Amino acid sequence: MTEEPSPVIALEGLERRFGDRPALRGISVTVGEGQTLAVFGSNGAGKTTLLRVLATLLRPDAGTVRVLGASLPDEAWKARGRIGFLGHEPLLYPDLSARDNLLFHARLHGVGASRVDELLAAVGMAHRARDPVRELSRGMVQRIAAARAVLHDPPLLLLDEPRAGLDPAAAEKLDPLIGRASGRTRVLVTHDTERGLHEADAVLGLRAGSAVVAGPAAGADAAAIRELYS
Repeated sequence: MTEEPSPVIALEGLERRFGDRPALRGISVTVGEGQTLAVFGSNGAGKTTLLRVLATLLRPDAGTVRVLGASLPDEAWKARGRIGFLGHEPLLYPDLSARDNLLFHARLHGVGASRVDELLAAVGMAHRARDPVRELSRGMVQRIAAARAVLHDPPLLLLDEPRAGLDPAAAEKLDPLIGRASGRTRVLVTHDTERGLHEADAVLGLRAGSAVVAGPAAGADAAAIRELYS
């Protein structure tokens, strides 16, 4: 009998506090290989905190957290290099060119220059590759940041409003890299209820750090999710 593969993400009773303020309270969820978890909630609900815990950037205060088979925080080093993170900050140096930024990150991951050029073409930025990032529009910077997030071909993507600042044509260019078509396991934070439900296998709705909506995306209560923003 074939053994079931371990989930890419497994959370049980995750807690995270900032001083006396709870940011995440008892979050339990699993995400299988190739699946997408869509995370909904208003500002301050705990969405970004959740992503930062999964990215090994914040330590959990309680509960069990396993990412890519590694137990966090003790085994964070096992998972860190296999995660792609696209947050509100692009994590790019403004005075370096788009290409030099990607080359810098490529060296950190032992990736060759050909991969950098391949991704610049894929996100439609080859023609601006040598321009400083500070001279690029917000949407262009977002495209370069998306290329950075997948530079090392990570099996897990953590995405915080990845289409922010993108026109439909630019967003379409990124779909093969960070969209469902990429085949990667994804945690997708989004305010777009309709699109999030369409792309997701499972949903997590947060309010004040607690899960108030959780379960499969199929049959999820879209009205309950929209209420999270009221």
